[in-house]
Amino acid sequence: MSDERFPGWHGTTILAVRRGAEVVVAGDGQVSVGQTVMKGTARKVRRLSPGGRDVVVGFAGSTADAFTLLERLEKKLEAAPGQLQRACVELAKDWRTDKYLRNLEAMLIVTDGAQLYVVTGAGDVLEPEHDVAAIGSGGNYALAAARALGDGDLDAEAIARRAMAIAAEICVYTNGNLTVERISAS
Repeated sequence: MSDERFPGWHGTTILAVRRGAEVVVAGDGQVSVGQTVMKGTARKVRRLSPGGRDVVVGFAGSTADAFTLLERLEKKLEAAPGQLQRACVELAKDWRTDKYLRNLEAMLIVTDGAQLYVVTGAGDVLEPEHDVAAIGSGGNYALAAARALGDGDLDAEAIARRAMAIAAEICVYTNGNLTVERISAS
C-alpha cells in the first residue's frame, strides 16, 4: 500500500499456512522507507483474545492504520464472540463505508485456527484457496513458495519459515527476522 504523504514506505510480508487443524501466521520484521531500512525488528503478527477466544492477526501497510483496524476488529469480535467471519465482514463493511476508515492503508490476515481470512479496505473478506494466504511487499513470493512446499510432508510452521526465507532472498522489503504465531482449531 502506498500513501502520497510518505512515498516509498514499504511494509512487510505476512504469510499464513494451514495444515490440518493448525494455522501458522509468520511476519517479517522489516520496515523500509525508500531504500533505507528503518527498522528490522517490527512485530506485525499479534494474538488477540477478545472474549477469551484466541485470534491471530498479521498486518501489512501503515502501522498506525493497522493498529486502528486491530482495535476495531477486537471490538467486532467482542460484540460477536466466536463468530470470526461475521466480525471480519462487519469490519470490512465499516472500513469501506466509513469516511475516516476508508482512508486507512493496511491489509489483514485473520485466523482463529478454524477459519482463515484476508481482509482489505476494498470491502473484501477472502477465504484463500490452497490453505495459504499472503499479503504485503513480498506476499506473492511467500505465497508461491508456501504453495510449492505444501506438496511435501512439512508441518505448517516449517512451510511458513522456509517460504518466508525464500521471500526474504527475493524481496528487498522483506527480512528474515520473523514473528511466528501458531493457533489450532478449537
